[in-house]
Amino acid sequence: MQLSLTKALTLLVCTLLSSATVPTKTVKRADSSQFVTTQGSNFFVNGSQFPFIGTNAYWLQALNEEQDIINTFSNISALGIKVVRTWAFNDVTEIPETGTWFQLIANGTTSINNGTNGLQKLDMIIKHAESFGIYVLLTLTNNWSPSATDNLTASIDGLKSSVQSRAVVDTFNSSRPRNFLSNDYGGMDVYVRQFGLKTHDEFYTNQTLLNVFMNYTTQIVTRYVDSPAVFAWELANDARCNSSVAASPGCVAQNITQWHSTVAQHIKTLDPNHLVSSGTQGFLCTGCQKLFPRPTSPAQPSARAVAGRRSVAKPLTKERIIRERNEQWKKTRALLPKSQQESGEGIRVRGRWISTPTKRQSDSQGVGSAFDGSQGVDSEDILGIPEIGFGSFQLFPDQNSYGPDDPSLSAFNNTLQTGINWITTQGQIAQLFDKPVSLLGFGLVTQTNAPDFVPFNSTVAPFASDTSTAVSKASSTSSASSANSTQTFGVTDSEQDTAYSSWLNAGISSGVSGLIQYQWSQGNLTTQPDTAISPNNDTTGESSNSDTTGESPNDGYSIQGVGEDTVQSILQNAVQSVSST
Repeated sequence: MQLSLTKALTLLVCTLLSSATVPTKTVKRADSSQFVTTQGSNFFVNGSQFPFIGTNAYWLQALNEEQDIINTFSNISALGIKVVRTWAFNDVTEIPETGTWFQLIANGTTSINNGTNGLQKLDMIIKHAESFGIYVLLTLTNNWSPSATDNLTASIDGLKSSVQSRAVVDTFNSSRPRNFLSNDYGGMDVYVRQFGLKTHDEFYTNQTLLNVFMNYTTQIVTRYVDSPAVFAWELANDARCNSSVAASPGCVAQNITQWHSTVAQHIKTLDPNHLVSSGTQGFLCTGCQKLFPRPTSPAQPSARAVAGRRSVAKPLTKERIIRERNEQWKKTRALLPKSQQESGEGIRVRGRWISTPTKRQSDSQGVGSAFDGSQGVDSEDILGIPEIGFGSFQLFPDQNSYGPDDPSLSAFNNTLQTGINWITTQGQIAQLFDKPVSLLGFGLVTQTNAPDFVPFNSTVAPFASDTSTAVSKASSTSSASSANSTQTFGVTDSEQDTAYSSWLNAGISSGVSGLIQYQWSQGNLTTQPDTAISPNNDTTGESSNSDTTGESPNDGYSIQGVGEDTVQSILQNAVQSVSST
């Protein structure tokens, strides 16, 4: 029965998406530019519309040899991928003996490394990206930077555990070298700690920290102001009120919005050539007061928007979110066998029957943390900033909630559907503001990758040693080895493929102008001791079969190994889809 419901749900999704197919005619405009520009909710390059499929390779700067950078871009380019997102920051509190570092932040002072193991590595990335016709989206700092001094608690699917840095944990995770994880490159909390401050959100409001960060930003932006290989400047990855260092009680979404406005204005005075974006998860605050409200008479939607949708998107409100959720749940319930509909039963999930809630029960759940401002972010307000050229959002169901589950669906189908809903919502926001919106990172942890999975606010892989009792929201596959038929963490490779294909199709059909997978994988890399590509460490932190070649870092979302060819094929098919529009 579950299989038939899954097929029916997939058919329903495909029908809804096909009704919003974008036109195939390429849009041209007179004012051509070698830099990426925007017109309405679309990107343009050299006068032609530029929808894109991209990938994340945050670790590019950590590669040990120039040839490794060349080989990575060559493999990415072979799939037709045109945009790569990577870190343009690498903060340290003491100068390391090996590996790359960009900025020393220590005891209230900062200094920039312009050497061969410093910003010259970033120069190399920009040079070779340009030679392959690839645009690089450069992120200027990170919200996440966990440290041994922080008192943290990680929560994954309701499983809570203490979080400590590998500096004090002598376990599986202690063998991961610096720059292996995406949060190992410094970030906001390094500034906060080294300047003697106490709360994470002081990064946004303290004038000294603002000046120091804008000084670093100036060094990077002016270095590449004339490079056509830079897609845009991303102010921060996943900026929000909370992080490894706790937020103050007074942190509100307006603080984050104002910081984006201040830094975006600063960058645009230095660099009129490139776009500026936020890099947030896309979290919203339907009831928040706006610093940069959408005009009451929105701009006329673009031709693509009109042709690709049956109606103009309406403003996002709490009432609308709940109403549309109830309507969708009603449609899903209609797919159930008639006997279950009449008896009020739902479907069998993890060994028990779940009934479908009443409308009143659904309404009482509220809009959820992705919409109520509890993350301290209002992405709509940020998109309203004049200097912000395009909006951003991310999709990581293993770590964030994007809405309540529909009890009529299995765990995986809920993950699939909430992802489609999240993408569609962001496409509607792009239409409302008449600006592009891009999905900067999406991923699901597979069961094979579960031992490598490290949450963004941690340095510990919680499922590295024993996954038999862990339960994943995203998986619908039972563990045969468990006496109680509990589920291992992560989805199957097949489920990941289904989700990635569905999410890419939803983005293309919904008018999301850029979709970037997380994360790219690269093998046959040059190793060097105590670097992210070390000779005696593979992606699991154990002895490698070879001391001469290594693989790119993996924090749980890598596509290296099992399923790699399929994921690459999915990305390539998506490239061909957007290229035909």
